[in-house]
Amino acid sequence: MTTPPPGNRSARAAGFLLLGIAAIALVIGVITLFGGSGKDNAGPTPSPSTTTTSAAPPTSPQPPPSTSVKPPPASTSSSTPPPATTTTTTAKPPPHTSAPPSTHAQPVRIYNNSTIHGLAAQAAKDIRGGGWNVVEVGNYSQGIIATATVYYRPGTAEEAAARELARTYGLRVEPRFAGIQAASPGVIVIVTNDYTGKPGKG
Repeated sequence: MTTPPPGNRSARAAGFLLLGIAAIALVIGVITLFGGSGKDNAGPTPSPSTTTTSAAPPTSPQPPPSTSVKPPPASTSSSTPPPATTTTTTAKPPPHTSAPPSTHAQPVRIYNNSTIHGLAAQAAKDIRGGGWNVVEVGNYSQGIIATATVYYRPGTAEEAAARELARTYGLRVEPRFAGIQAASPGVIVIVTNDYTGKPGKG
């Protein structure tokens, strides 16, 4: 049996040593590869927890505005008490008492158509004494009137006043005729010789 030369032994030993070192390095590399990946995955996990805590504060200021909207409608219910104004309408009926004196308020114009001087002035004195509104006294010379008469414009308040005057002072009452149709507004009394200032003709 032949023995290998000494040079071959040392070369083989060096080869085995390199293979052992390479195997150890490979094992260490694998361990560090898997071990390092676990450490890398554990590191970034704490960062997302910090981001979630920072997002919580902005949501808190939203609830307050919703509570401030409710108070206004309560004030509108207090505006219901105005029905008390209906009491003012009850004060209107009393003025109806002023209707009767309206006949005396009508303007009265008295003209003399008689041969008696100052007869219109006397009639004016009588009629004013009864509370009538005599506004004019004069003469009427446009024709002859048969009897003392009170004239009025139909469809006006003068008619009621003329009829009352006729009853009170014994005068005849008629609508205005053509000769005095355009005269100033008011009751016209034309007195003649038969005027007495006392009731009787009507």
